[in-house]
Amino acid sequence: MDLVEKVKILNNYLAVKNYKKVIEGCVKILKKIPNNTYILNLTGLAYQGLNQHKNSISYFQEAIKFDPNNIATLNNLANSLKALGDLKNSKLYFEKIFNINPNYINACNNYANLKIIINDYKGAIELFNRALNLVRKNEVNQTSIKSKSINILFSLALAYQSVNQIEKAKKTIEEILYLEPNHAGAHKLLSSIIKYSVDSKDSLTHLKQMEKILSDNKNDKEKTIDLSFALGKAFDDLGDYDSAYSHTLKANQLKLEKSGSNILSEDKLIKNIISTFKEINIELSHKKEAENKIIFICGMPRSGTTLVEQIISSHNKVYGAGELIYLYEIIKKNFLEDNKLNKQKIISLQNQQSNLVAREYIDYLKLYNLSEKIITDKAPQNFLWIGFIKIFFPNSKVIHCFRNPKDNCLSLFKNSFAASMMNWSYNQEDIAKYYNLYSELMQFWKKKIPNFIFDLEYESLVKNKDVEIKKILEFCELEIDEKCFDHQKNSKTPIKTVSISQARQPIYSSSVNLNSKYDKFLEKMFNLLNKN
Repeated sequence: MDLVEKVKILNNYLAVKNYKKVIEGCVKILKKIPNNTYILNLTGLAYQGLNQHKNSISYFQEAIKFDPNNIATLNNLANSLKALGDLKNSKLYFEKIFNINPNYINACNNYANLKIIINDYKGAIELFNRALNLVRKNEVNQTSIKSKSINILFSLALAYQSVNQIEKAKKTIEEILYLEPNHAGAHKLLSSIIKYSVDSKDSLTHLKQMEKILSDNKNDKEKTIDLSFALGKAFDDLGDYDSAYSHTLKANQLKLEKSGSNILSEDKLIKNIISTFKEINIELSHKKEAENKIIFICGMPRSGTTLVEQIISSHNKVYGAGELIYLYEIIKKNFLEDNKLNKQKIISLQNQQSNLVAREYIDYLKLYNLSEKIITDKAPQNFLWIGFIKIFFPNSKVIHCFRNPKDNCLSLFKNSFAASMMNWSYNQEDIAKYYNLYSELMQFWKKKIPNFIFDLEYESLVKNKDVEIKKILEFCELEIDEKCFDHQKNSKTPIKTVSISQARQPIYSSSVNLNSKYDKFLEKMFNLLNKN
């Protein structure tokens, strides 16, 4: 069999995601032809498919040694670096690609996604539109034009929604549905924007459309998941809680089948955090403060963190950075192995001259080109790392958001999450277990470091908005800014989470005690919470 035939077979394996076969075949070829840049790149793509990005990077870099201006390989390398959180070098490679060829479609799309990570939505939207124009101008195959256009349009719609350009988001979704009327992801996205009502003929028409598509695609699990979550939301809006639960349960069951639950690893992690920090003097903060003052807004997912960030980031001295992954990435890289913390390394770094954790965190923020010195980080699960925050960010503030446990867990059950760390949220029992673990850890932090954490109850914020916002600003050592009391007008802080529609509205009380509508369906989960 000649090399061309072998490569053809390997590309077929890649197309069907049989990455191990691709790697096996490429390794055999590379033993005979070690400098073959095409095969090196193909090996890197296979490792990329397996999410083994460190391995993929080594093959892409080797290929670039022999072909420095190969933009396809440079693009692949930039993507793997982005996946590992090395945004600085990823950005450099994307810029190198554009120096070689400013009209490389794949790089336009991928660089736009990197810009979204660092909140450069203006730049991202420009790149998505450039990619769309290039696809329509350069592609000959109509099927390829349609497929590529839909993918770019979907990313563009999400970007518009994140920066509160809702009409542009709707128009972009309409373009997707014109090209592919049964696009479940676009229907789900539209459902998050629409408020379904018996008085709105358009919303009821959309609901019927989704029911029809679901009925016609019963064997397509991906479509069923998206449409079932969307229909669950629609029927919840309409007050038909039986139908809402039925669709949401189906969506959760399929997500659990697909992803599996990670509750055991989360249990192990939280118990290890408590046992590790029991023996650490958290009051011994690092002497070197971070350049920026960080306001960490944390708590259970769906506890109100996005709303609170919108309020605080409306202040003229504050930059809302959103749900940052950097603290977790730094801790994972430096202190965490197999969900166990390295206690001795934490202790040794408490008194070192250089504040490694804060330095690495601020280095990430430099990509954002900020003028503000006060930053919000609203990654909810930073509640796990409050001990690290106390030690390495001594000039920071921690706001802990919490709400009625039943309402919180219901909201988790009703929503789909992109992050794999949320895979515990598709099972009633696991949601309750995670909530109880979270409660245990928060009780530990409050006992270990009293007076460090500001507790903010969602229900109190809803009931006494002005009073609670004044308390928040006082805790954050910020003077009163009237814009904080009209947070729904704040479009300067993008929202990338499932809370996007709620956080763009004035504070409302309709979600308080919503759990009572689902008591008969979620009894098992609620009873487990009651034991805590």
